[in-house]
Amino acid sequence: MELEKTIRLLKEGKHLSEERVYDICLKSQELLITEGNVTHVDTPVTICGDIHGQLHDLLTLFEKSGGVEKTRYVFLGDFVDRGFYSLESFLLLLCYKIRYPDRITLIRGNHETRQITKVYGFYDEVMRKYGNSNVWRYCCEVFDYLSLGAIINNRIFCVHGGLSPDVSTINEIKAIDRKQEVPHEGAMCDLLWSDPDDVDKWSLSPRGAGFLFGSNEVEEFLHTNGFELIARAHQLVMEGYKEMFDGGLVTVWSAPNYCYRCGNVAAVLKIDDQLERNYTIFDAVQPQDGVGNAIIPTKQPQMDYFL
Repeated sequence: MELEKTIRLLKEGKHLSEERVYDICLKSQELLITEGNVTHVDTPVTICGDIHGQLHDLLTLFEKSGGVEKTRYVFLGDFVDRGFYSLESFLLLLCYKIRYPDRITLIRGNHETRQITKVYGFYDEVMRKYGNSNVWRYCCEVFDYLSLGAIINNRIFCVHGGLSPDVSTINEIKAIDRKQEVPHEGAMCDLLWSDPDDVDKWSLSPRGAGFLFGSNEVEEFLHTNGFELIARAHQLVMEGYKEMFDGGLVTVWSAPNYCYRCGNVAAVLKIDDQLERNYTIFDAVQPQDGVGNAIIPTKQPQMDYFL
């Protein structure tokens, strides 16, 4: 089957034709357009944080957590940029989505935008691999169709970044027109950019987009919507995950040794039918020379806006 062959090639880091990428992106859009801004997911499910183009670590993630053939996954966005295999990582997840639509939920991150990918690596990667930007454009079209959040068993809210002063209820997220480039402000922007912090009230984020929010905002959002946990990604956590606000919020980070130099471990969070949390920690793998195009270039990643 063509899809199985494509999955195998992507896992080996092999080159796909522009036509094949276009086909994958088109099929993905047809699938994603049927999903709402907030998708509903049943347990058991494994929640995964940022991937950032680290293909070989993504393969390790699947290996350590059961694999898509047997496990349901929610990916919290930031599939691309920083790492050197953004294209293969994103296309592999799209192929899995096409192959197992009920087992993979893909949420949009702040890096799934045209503006950010022009600066932080994905655009340059596509230009290096194809000599033109067509494949980048196809993928950006898919970004616009990704969901903004997910709800697990009506009790856990999954989002890439965090909360927004413009959003009190899930229905307000469902009302957003998501099929667009991420705006510079407003609810959609905040969901992808905001961060939790020890603050007493909403504060402007030092990232230049989104807000900082504290325990009061988390408690109010959980209470209003009948949730018990917000699961999000977006921030590097050296230990792979970090629970805050009496366990009402957790940050999950799934890119080990981020940017090939940060030295952090990665984690995924499995939620069982009783909503119990079980974290799996894993380390980075060093790609072997000669496997596909799996040689880490020496080019330094861009400056880190999150520092």
